[in-house]
Amino acid sequence: MAGSRTGGRAPAQRTVKRPPVSRTPRESAVRRFYVRAHKAWDRPLTAYYLILGGSLLITVLGLVMVYSASQITALQLSLPGSYFFRKQFLAAVIGGGLLFAASRMPVKLHRALAYPILAGAVFLMALVQVPGIGMSVNGNQNWISLGGSFQIQPSEFGKLALVLWGADLLARKQDKKLLTQWKHMLVPLVPAAFLLLGLIMLGGDMGTAIILTAILFGLLWLAGAPTRLFAGVLAVAATIGVILIKSSPNRMARLRCIGATDPGPGDSCWQAVHGIYALASGGLFGSGLGASVEKWGQLPEAHTDFIFAVTGEELGLAGTVSVLALFAALGYAGIRVAGRTEDPFVRYAAGGVTTWITAQAVINIGAVLGLLPIAGVPLPLFSYGGSALLPTMFAIGLLIAFARDEPAARAALAMRQPRFGRKRGAGGAVVDREPRRWNTMRRRAPVARPSGER
Repeated sequence: MAGSRTGGRAPAQRTVKRPPVSRTPRESAVRRFYVRAHKAWDRPLTAYYLILGGSLLITVLGLVMVYSASQITALQLSLPGSYFFRKQFLAAVIGGGLLFAASRMPVKLHRALAYPILAGAVFLMALVQVPGIGMSVNGNQNWISLGGSFQIQPSEFGKLALVLWGADLLARKQDKKLLTQWKHMLVPLVPAAFLLLGLIMLGGDMGTAIILTAILFGLLWLAGAPTRLFAGVLAVAATIGVILIKSSPNRMARLRCIGATDPGPGDSCWQAVHGIYALASGGLFGSGLGASVEKWGQLPEAHTDFIFAVTGEELGLAGTVSVLALFAALGYAGIRVAGRTEDPFVRYAAGGVTTWITAQAVINIGAVLGLLPIAGVPLPLFSYGGSALLPTMFAIGLLIAFARDEPAARAALAMRQPRFGRKRGAGGAVVDREPRRWNTMRRRAPVARPSGER
C-alpha cells in the first residue's frame, strides 16, 4: 500500500527553484538610484531643505535676472543701470530678515498676528482710494507713495492677511467642530474675502483679485467644503469675473491675445507676442546672460511681469526649466508640510501659502507662454517689486517654521548638535553632555578637607 511505503506520511512536495532574475547593469543602476532617491525624498528634513534651498535659489536667480533685465529700462529713464537692482536687493535683505523672524516664531505668535495684519491690510487698501494718498500705476489705483521713489502696494499684503486670518478662523472652528455646518464654513471667511476683493477691484487690479480668489478656494478645499458648496462659491466668483472682464475693453483685449503670434491691429498684443519672441530666440542654453535683445525697448515690463521671457532668452530652455523645477519643488514641499501635520492651523496656513505661490507662478508663466491672459502679476520671489517680495518671503518663513515643527523634523534637528557636545556611552550610543568649559582660569570654590590632611 502507498501508506506502508511512506510510513503513513504524505509524500514531500518538491520545491521548484526559480532561476534568478537577470538584470542588466543599467537596470540595476536605475533601481539603486530609485531606491536612494525614494529614501532621500522620505527623510524628515526633506521639506525643510526644499523650502529653504528652493526659495533662496529662486530669490538669488531673480536678483541676477532683475539686474540683467532692468539695465536698459533704467538707462532710458536717465537712471543708473543698477537702480532697480539696488532697490530689489534692499527689499531682499529686508525680506530675508522677515523670513528668519517668521521661521523662528512659534505657531501661537503667528496666530496672534493674524488679526493685526488683516486690519492693517484693510486700512491700507482703503487708504489707496483716498485722493492725494493713493497713486495710479499703469492704470491701476493700488499704490501708496512713501516719498521719493518708494511705493507700496497694500494688496500684496492682503494675500498674507487672508492666509493667516483664514487659517486661524478655520482652525478655531474645527476645534469647536463647527465646520460640519455650511454657515460656519462660509461666514465670516467668504464675506471678509469679498471685502478684500472689493477693495482690490476698486483699483482695477484683477490679477491680484484672481490670486486672492485662489487662496479662498484653497482654504475652503482644505476645510472639506462639500462639492455643492464649493461649486456654488466657484459659480458666483466665475459670474462676477465674467462681468468684470466683459465690462472692460482692456481685459477683453488681453483675453483675445491668448496664443497670438502677431501684434494685431493697433499692436494690442505687442507684449504677449514679444514675450513669445524672447522665449523662441533663447534656444537650448540661451544667448548669454545680459545678451537679451527684447529688453532693448521691445518687451514692456521686462524686469517685472515678463522677466520669465528674458530668462528664457538669456538662459534658454535650461534656465526656464530650472525655474519651473524650483517652483515645483517648493509646491511639493508645501503640500507635504500641510499633509503631514496634525495641527489644523498649520495645515490651513501651509496649504494657503502653497496655493498662493503656486497659483501666482502658474498665472505669470502661463501669460508669458501665451496660454493665459496677461494678468499683471509678478513671478513670486523672482520679479522686481519689493511690495510683492516682502510678504512672500514672510510666507516662506511660515513654511520653514512649519517644516521644522514636524515631530520627525524636530527629532532630526535635535540630533544635529556640535561634536564637542556628544560622547559615546555604553554600547556606542550617543549621549549628550555639556559643552567643555574652555575658561581654565576660573577659580573654583575650595573643597573642605578633613583636619590634618594637606
